[in-house]
Amino acid sequence: MVLGVLVDAGEYLIANWPRFTELLTEHLQLVLVSELVAIGIALPLGVAATWNDRASSVITTLGNVAQTIPTLAVIALVFPILGLGFRPALVGLAVYALLPILTNTVAGLESVDDGTVEAARGMGMTRWEVLKNVRFPQAVPVIFAGIRTSVVLNVGTAYLAFFIGGGGLGVWVIGGIKLFSTAQLLAGAIPGALLAVALDAGLALVERRVGATETPDGVAAAG
Repeated sequence: MVLGVLVDAGEYLIANWPRFTELLTEHLQLVLVSELVAIGIALPLGVAATWNDRASSVITTLGNVAQTIPTLAVIALVFPILGLGFRPALVGLAVYALLPILTNTVAGLESVDDGTVEAARGMGMTRWEVLKNVRFPQAVPVIFAGIRTSVVLNVGTAYLAFFIGGGGLGVWVIGGIKLFSTAQLLAGAIPGALLAVALDAGLALVERRVGATETPDGVAAAG
């Protein structure tokens, strides 16, 4: 029974291969572009949070609130401004992707040993130099772990882009549910699951290499 369903899904995918590559490309674009937007916002906010206690409280609260708001709710809020399609879906995914990156950025920067930071300051480093040469290099593995978590979550969340015409594999998954077509549903769901696993494995490998190379440099910079 299960094997037969999987065979049907494979046949459906092969029969509709051009459409599949189109949907997969849209899905990847949604995930990767929203991640870049989230990283571009989360990193500066994380730095600001470590420099000012009041800013830390406000930024952390906003990050937590952003994570609790459903992606579809964010899409509904931006719909009157951006309309339907790729852009509102991108905004919703970026907001949802913020918290893991922001949380890990703050945690990574604050986890640097105070003695190491003071030693760097004793060498005459400015706040920016301490951030660049000491805090950030040692925090990179932790920050990267947040990015990895965010990417994997976003692969699944990107299916919701279907509801506002954003494309992606959700077109097949939701369409399969509406049409009671298990083959179409699985042809969209299984590649998404494999994509999440592949991205997680690839980013885990990069994360291990980053952890092996960046941390010694950061310690050396302060020494």
